[in-house]
Amino acid sequence: MRRAEEQASGYPSDLTDAQWQVIAPHLPQDVPGRRGRPRVWPLRRIVEAILYVDRAGCAWRYLPCDFPPWRTVYGYFAAWRDDDTLTRLHDGLRAQVRAAAGRDGEPTAAIIDSQSVRAAGTVPRASRGWDNAKKVNGRKRHIAVDSMGLVLAVVVTAASVQDRDAARPLLQNLHRAHRHIRLIWADAVYTGKLNGWAAAMKMTLQIVARRQPHTFEVLPRRWVVERTFAWISKHRRTVRDYECLPASHEAMILWAMTALMARRLAQPAHLSNAH
Repeated sequence: MRRAEEQASGYPSDLTDAQWQVIAPHLPQDVPGRRGRPRVWPLRRIVEAILYVDRAGCAWRYLPCDFPPWRTVYGYFAAWRDDDTLTRLHDGLRAQVRAAAGRDGEPTAAIIDSQSVRAAGTVPRASRGWDNAKKVNGRKRHIAVDSMGLVLAVVVTAASVQDRDAARPLLQNLHRAHRHIRLIWADAVYTGKLNGWAAAMKMTLQIVARRQPHTFEVLPRRWVVERTFAWISKHRRTVRDYECLPASHEAMILWAMTALMARRLAQPAHLSNAH
């Protein structure tokens, strides 16, 4: 009986009414008289199914039967990934979180870093590689975050790609989407020609190096991006890369951050700045 009651009350990844009210305005609305088949499943249930896969880490085919069919859910996931609906949703929530914290909608500084994750057998050989430093065979995700730890840009490459090489498309995407960024914090791996390349986009690359090599210490500014990696890794679909396309792994990261920001915006006002 207890199990039946828990199943009837939904899953922990389901959205509350307040969280759905935050997300719904950023999704495509059903236009009366549009061509094509009428929508059968509500968008809220589609979003909850995507968040379930992201948080639980299961395969699309293993979606519980009380969600829409997995092909329908994956169809929406792929469509929103490719038509920038997910990007607009994520960026809109990030601006709201920054505004709720008393900050400008557009940041002026960012922190960049990378993290290697093991790849499953579903990842093709062409988009995976060997990270000799971390002893990981898989992919590497390069992210840029603001001072609050909210994701600004994501680039997924093979794990064999050096951080300095992947930082170029990362900074290019960051500059294209956020014109006000002027200062970039990074670790010592990014030293070298990247300074001049960032300067060409009117960005200053500031290296935050360790004071004592081979010793753990909380480094200024760099701990923010490490905390973001911890937030992302709470979603099991992102702990290991299962995606055939790097763009799908980027989408899973954005969905993880979307869930986090929706929870934060739906909190009472006295708890909204808890993080």
